[in-house]
Amino acid sequence: MANHSLLEAIDALKSTRVRMTPQRHAILEFLYETKAHPTADEIYKALEGRFPNMSVATVYNNLRVFKEVGIVKELSYGDSSSRFDCVTTNHYHVICKNCGKIVDFHYPGLDEVETLAEHVTGFEIENHRMEIYGTCVTCKTAH
Repeated sequence: MANHSLLEAIDALKSTRVRMTPQRHAILEFLYETKAHPTADEIYKALEGRFPNMSVATVYNNLRVFKEVGIVKELSYGDSSSRFDCVTTNHYHVICKNCGKIVDFHYPGLDEVETLAEHVTGFEIENHRMEIYGTCVTCKTAH
């Protein structure tokens, strides 16, 4: 599944005439292989062995390009580091209060919330976001 999505992301970049560099491909591949919603620094640290001349700025610049093309979402949770998600379809996140781990959670029943919110408030709703906080299995067993 991730491979198919990765190929679609590469095609989306090519259609916008974005040149596919080895670093760009590696960053994209890392995003599609991990389920961890990494920060730019985590991506950099994971790839610096393969690309010793790559800078953190290169990672940030590529993530910005991916965001503009629509193949990556930036997630900010009030802390200093944004996290990046290559799953751009509507879904929610369950977040560990101890270690910060983020896991995708799909629940289609909330799609009607936007329609109801529009009806009740008169707002033109663009999107919504839900976060569920708790303690992950790893942290739970460690305590």
